[in-house]
Amino acid sequence: MLAGVQNKGQVFAWAFYDWANSAFATVVIAGFFPIFFNEFWSIGEETTKTTFRLGVANSIASLIVLVMAPVLGAIADQGALKKRFLLIFAMLGILATAWLGGIGQGLWLYAAIVYVMATIGFSGANVLYDALLVDIAPKNKLDAVSGIGFSLGYLGGGLLFTLCVVMSLKPAWFGLVDATQAVRVSFFVTAIWWAVFSLPLWWHVHEKKTESSNFWAAFFGGIDQLTQTFRNIRKYRPVLIFLVAYWLYIDGVDTIIKMAVDYGLALGFTSQDLVTALLLVQFVGFPSALLFGWLGERIGPKIGIITGLVVYAGITVWAYFITETWEFYGIAVSIGLVQGGVQALSRSLYARLIPQDSAAEFFGFYNFLGKFAAVIGPVMMGWVAVATGSSRISILSILILFIAGGLILTKVDVSRDNNRSP
Repeated sequence: MLAGVQNKGQVFAWAFYDWANSAFATVVIAGFFPIFFNEFWSIGEETTKTTFRLGVANSIASLIVLVMAPVLGAIADQGALKKRFLLIFAMLGILATAWLGGIGQGLWLYAAIVYVMATIGFSGANVLYDALLVDIAPKNKLDAVSGIGFSLGYLGGGLLFTLCVVMSLKPAWFGLVDATQAVRVSFFVTAIWWAVFSLPLWWHVHEKKTESSNFWAAFFGGIDQLTQTFRNIRKYRPVLIFLVAYWLYIDGVDTIIKMAVDYGLALGFTSQDLVTALLLVQFVGFPSALLFGWLGERIGPKIGIITGLVVYAGITVWAYFITETWEFYGIAVSIGLVQGGVQALSRSLYARLIPQDSAAEFFGFYNFLGKFAAVIGPVMMGWVAVATGSSRISILSILILFIAGGLILTKVDVSRDNNRSP
């Protein structure tokens, strides 16, 4: 898979950051935070109300990253500051994650604010992490390297989540009082995991140098570059079409990631059922992301993404009708088969389309639209649940996003070379 790649050490050091930060995505965003927010921090509240609050919290965090991402990326491009900014945002996320473990029962607003801070750190760091892909991977290996990152993320996140689940089910084994204390400890453990496994990237990944190394020179140069790109973005037609498609379909993907546990709780599934389903997603996602990376090299990333979106559309319809626990597990396996593949191939396809000397800035736009989608999706799902009184109807609201995104993606010309500024 990496035949011909000379800097394999850098590739795996870069990919291990996915192993590091996926612990937050799995244990906190997808796993324990929605459950704890519903059952501990919002104790006694109606399910539809907690769904709305959780959706608003996710959307506020996404909105902040939305505004920040393109500027952050442009500055990082100018001053070869991607690694330094990545570590700053990662540290914000790490500290806020640990902070969640100390918040008391019933303090849903406090928990939501700290969660927003942690999500900003996580998402802001990902802008720079994604942009480093073009610094460490040759163009003909972008699909494979991106797939390795996501696969390690699924494996690392799944392993830590397994440990945290065991702690919550058997707290006495770890000297803990009960499951509540185990979940709170899990937030601390996740922060430590994220911090420790970020070190290989810091030590071994080297970004390409630029002329400017002064922060303020990079800042003003980045603003100028961003302004110029806004003026010229229409000249990057394949990039522009891809971003519209990505904005639509990643809304559905991110909403499922962030709201699936809450949806399961609303349907009456137990926390244990939902945690088991999440574990299935992680461990199925590990080999599937590698497979999609290999598939992208052979049939092309665009066809691979569209295949995943067709599966997602089917999953969404199935989710409306489910009544049995085995069906929820079946949906989890189906998501695991395509989630990492859609994410990995989207990143690698975009990296093929953009000018390489403006990677962080363009990945700022990429994350900008991804977070803008995540502003709409969770709130839309929460609003539909409140307006209709039905969580089942709310899940169907994201179906159109997969269909529209896939149709627009078919219009992307992947043969055009965009690696020169217009």
